[in-house]
Amino acid sequence: MSGRFADKTIVATGSGKEKGLGQGVLQRFADEGAQCVVSDLIIDAEAEAVADDLRARGAKVATIACDVSKADQCQALVEQTIGEMGGLDIFVNNAGIGFMMKPLLEVDTAKEWDQVISVNLSGAFYCTQAAARAMVAAGKGGRIINIASQAAKTGFPHLPAYVSSKHGMVGLTRASAVELGAHGITVNAICPNHVTTALGAEQNAYFSKLLGFESVEAYLDNMKAKNPMGRPGLPSDTAAACAWLASDEAIYVTGEALNVSGGEEMH
Repeated sequence: MSGRFADKTIVATGSGKEKGLGQGVLQRFADEGAQCVVSDLIIDAEAEAVADDLRARGAKVATIACDVSKADQCQALVEQTIGEMGGLDIFVNNAGIGFMMKPLLEVDTAKEWDQVISVNLSGAFYCTQAAARAMVAAGKGGRIINIASQAAKTGFPHLPAYVSSKHGMVGLTRASAVELGAHGITVNAICPNHVTTALGAEQNAYFSKLLGFESVEAYLDNMKAKNPMGRPGLPSDTAAACAWLASDEAIYVTGEALNVSGGEEMH
């Protein structure tokens, strides 16, 4: 891999899980020379293992806990990143929850709806605001990348809060891009199709039963058959899109919601 991000620092929220999208993104940037900040709700042994893997790839790494549903913690994440790494160039809003799967009429509005919206959408706003303020103050521009979902383009049953939050993330992306472009900051979203992370595995189990498949394997086989590329997504697919959006080649791309779905989503 090239060292095109050798002078850059990247933060990815929700990146403390092994085999997760956040880890996949940071691995790609570490391989291209970036300094990496692993951030998650708590920094536990799993998050430290993610950090150790990045260090083994040659990256300077910091681990910073952050509950993205708390604006003050998002601000602290940015400030601590700058204090430890010397700057902030790329911020990836990856933290999200989507395990509250139940029919719309059964969703607990006071708990389940609010929790998903507070993490997936409000958290992305708080982090975008904190990161953008720092980037504007530094005067060097920057990249903000929101990990949305195929659910930002299409409705799915039993995921009303998740689908709403991801659609909202695309709106946040567009609104932020309009205001931040003058500062040399691009803001884009990536919309992956299904990726079997830890969260994806929970969704597999739930929807295979809901849709009447004999097994999770049968459900996954059907998913592959429906995709033009013949497979679900991988963390490396999303990571590659992030790397392009963060590169100089994408300097004139902002406000976009890029499908990374193997052709499953085309609008």
